[in-house]
Amino acid sequence: MDSIKQGANYVAESVQQATSGAQKTANKEVAKDGNAPIGTRASAAKDALGNKVDESGHDAKAEAHKQQM
Repeated sequence: MDSIKQGANYVAESVQQATSGAQKTANKEVAKDGNAPIGTRASAAKDALGNKVDESGHDAKAEAHKQQM
């Protein structure tokens, strides 16, 4: 029963990792866009860094759940 719970947690963290990765990529593109206002670009760059941290955290949590299965 515990392995089923860990499996579900692994899947949930993997999905969140993928979402954070997609958001990071989108924010990086906005940050690189020379036609966007500088404030928007700076905000997107900051958000991309936050997404990278989230992505790494979800990856670590997913791996921990995987190891517990």
